[in-house]
Amino acid sequence: MTDYGAQDIEVLEGLEPVRRRPGMYIGGTDDNAYHHLASEIIDNAMDEAVAGHATSIEVVLEDAHTLMVHDNGRGIPTDPHPRFPGKSALEVIFTTLHAGGKFSGKSYETSGGLHGVGSSVVNALSERLEVEVTRDRTRFRQLFSRGLPTSDLETSKAPARQRGTTVRFQPDPEIFGKQAFSAIRLYRLCKNKAALFRGVTIRWSCNPDLLKGDDTPPKEDVIHYPNGLADALRAEINNENTLLTPLWAGEADLPRTADGKTGGRVEWAVAFLDRGTSGLTSYCNTIPTPQGGTHENGLRAALVKGFRHWGDQRKIRRSAAITAEDVLGTINAKLSVFIRDPQFQGQTKDRLTTQEASRLVEGALRDRIDHWLGGNPQQADALVGYIVERAEERLRRRENKETSRKSATRKLRLPGKLTDCSRTNAHDTEIFLVEGESAGGSARQARDRETQAVLPLRGKILNVASATAEKLHANQELRDLIEALGCGIGKQLNLDRLRYGRIIIMTDADVDGAHIASLLMTFFYREMPELVRDGHLFLAQPPLYRLTHGGKTVYAMNDQDRVRRLKTDFKPNAKVEISRFKGLGEMPVSDLKETTMNPARRTLLRVTIPPEDNLLTRDRIESLMGRKPELRFRFIQEHADSVELLDI
Repeated sequence: MTDYGAQDIEVLEGLEPVRRRPGMYIGGTDDNAYHHLASEIIDNAMDEAVAGHATSIEVVLEDAHTLMVHDNGRGIPTDPHPRFPGKSALEVIFTTLHAGGKFSGKSYETSGGLHGVGSSVVNALSERLEVEVTRDRTRFRQLFSRGLPTSDLETSKAPARQRGTTVRFQPDPEIFGKQAFSAIRLYRLCKNKAALFRGVTIRWSCNPDLLKGDDTPPKEDVIHYPNGLADALRAEINNENTLLTPLWAGEADLPRTADGKTGGRVEWAVAFLDRGTSGLTSYCNTIPTPQGGTHENGLRAALVKGFRHWGDQRKIRRSAAITAEDVLGTINAKLSVFIRDPQFQGQTKDRLTTQEASRLVEGALRDRIDHWLGGNPQQADALVGYIVERAEERLRRRENKETSRKSATRKLRLPGKLTDCSRTNAHDTEIFLVEGESAGGSARQARDRETQAVLPLRGKILNVASATAEKLHANQELRDLIEALGCGIGKQLNLDRLRYGRIIIMTDADVDGAHIASLLMTFFYREMPELVRDGHLFLAQPPLYRLTHGGKTVYAMNDQDRVRRLKTDFKPNAKVEISRFKGLGEMPVSDLKETTMNPARRTLLRVTIPPEDNLLTRDRIESLMGRKPELRFRFIQEHADSVELLDI
């Protein structure tokens, strides 16, 4: 037994945890994480603008790996920090996690930075970082590398007139490999930030050597949106037809808190389209929230209730049937909120989870949508009538789908746990059988809604090889499965009524998952053998490991594959980040989709019954899954010598 003592306990000091596990702070080491560093530094400059202390931000892409961001705000404090003798506040901010001016709310009522994490994380993951601060008519400068200062805080004797902060940094190739900044991606980021705060001007410039290809930004540009989100949305939908002119746009203060402090602000711009691309883009404290959140819920609720109320007032038929789905399908919208102490899902802040935000946004917009509709009753009637038509079309599609599904299953309902696909042609569809609601939730997010259905099963199903027919028909999990497939079992099996072209067993890549897959294959072999013979049954192949280094990510199916991948896909001594997936329910949705559910990239194993070995197959299933344990014991004894490696 290996000794385990105090000498085995590691203590990571300073910013070493960030360099050891960058994924915990910026979501990984891929291209998105690389550009996330730029976003953090620009967000800090934007916080100065939102707080009313800066009006101009300069973003310069000096080369493929060097970005400079300058704001004309107050400048980071450079005086000695009271809790860290011998260190300036600037050095503390860039070398200490959770150090900054955004905790108390005194310096920033609303902010988008990582609350004392952003600057230090960028520093920790940069090969070189330079900070220059001008305040009190004095210029200060300090250099850092990989989280550590490489110079003292230098003071320039020459008088300085302009105040502000300049940060120039180069992401560390030891962490990110050969990745580089994308000029067009940074330019679009600057345009989004400028739209979120109409009082700021962002001056963009880029090294001309980086401007190659068709999709490139201008070499220089002054980005300013006097009307904020409304100007940005008009530019975005320039070639699309709108139902109403002008847009519904505005801004409003959110209610103050109990202690009298500002509750924040909300700004919105909504275009109603008769065709074109619909969508909702949202932000919190200038941070993009691509997965939405509670602020989007508030906007949706305000729109739905507003349209229903108007339809009821004007006696527009079936306006009560309007749902958020009907409204979102007609709009291209932008929403921005500024609130105190926002709560996000995950460190990269893709989704806002602050519960109060939904109520605050709905409350701020509810009266305003009524007032806007009342300002032009004829246009409002036409708009609500158009949305009602969408609602009626949605109900017709649902009714037609339910009719066809009911006909196929010869029953009046489908299992409540089934998340069905929208396409009705069985040849082009597939159903994933997954273990548990957790895995079911991940699969629902990763699936193609048009062609892929998901049915979660509760743990290990009944072993039909050792159960009576009465137990089979009484088992709810199997009844749900039979009902979802719609083709019957046993003598009543009719493949013409099969509702899906492929049935895919998708279980965890471990022993329990293999056991569940075995039970399901036994069920299909015993009760639906023709379905198997016709090639409808498949096994998904989810990976067990994800291996990441720099911008490269590969997946390994098992321990042997992991060892092989490390040798063949990465250089010797490379610091490869290895993640072991505990199960489908804990696998990131993007990984599940990329590796296991996307038909263009996944690997499926087709389950077959060899015609020439039909009798052998039946005997083998009876031995391994049947009612006689002595047959299983005999099989183990006879084949024990053939087991070379138990790979779990």
